[in-house]
Amino acid sequence: MRKQQFLSSLRHKLSCLPAKDLEERLLFYSDLIDDRTEDGVSQEDAIAEFGDIDALAAKIIADTPLIHLFKETVRPKRRMQAWEIVLLLLGFPLWLPLLIAAFAIVLSLYIALWSVVISLWAVFVVFIGTAAGSIMIGIVQMCVGNVLPGAAIAACGVGLAGLAVLIFFGCREATKGAVKLAAVSVRGIKRCFIKKKEEAQ
Repeated sequence: MRKQQFLSSLRHKLSCLPAKDLEERLLFYSDLIDDRTEDGVSQEDAIAEFGDIDALAAKIIADTPLIHLFKETVRPKRRMQAWEIVLLLLGFPLWLPLLIAAFAIVLSLYIALWSVVISLWAVFVVFIGTAAGSIMIGIVQMCVGNVLPGAAIAACGVGLAGLAVLIFFGCREATKGAVKLAAVSVRGIKRCFIKKKEEAQ
């Protein structure tokens, strides 16, 4: 594939992006190809280094900030007519509360997700602190002559430390899951904006 063919194909696959982002990406890959050809690499080999063009386009879209897609989607493509502005203002008492409610629901779900993760880590910290404290108290008790109670307290501390290890792995997996869920949610929202723009074209 030659440079112009590659850039044309990439332009088509990235047509859902805002014009500024699209032109920046095309210029970036055009410069990369030019740099590689100056190093003596053919255009075909330089383009082959990028890998599959569909995967490249998907990665570029995934890396595009959501706010850019949102601005591009909500920006009017033409000047609004007077009657459209009037309808927008008259509908304001209806659409504004709905918009705020939708935003509040999404935000509350996001906060709830991370609250669970933070709570799990807090439990882990409590178990570690309790385990360390119990072991130290147990050792002190054994040193002052209370061997049996001290040994029991130290044993409880060791048991809590073991539970803390298990909780750590659970916390780590919960954090990974929350990060993945957040990433999937952002990708889903991006797809909605991209689909909307593609339908408008």
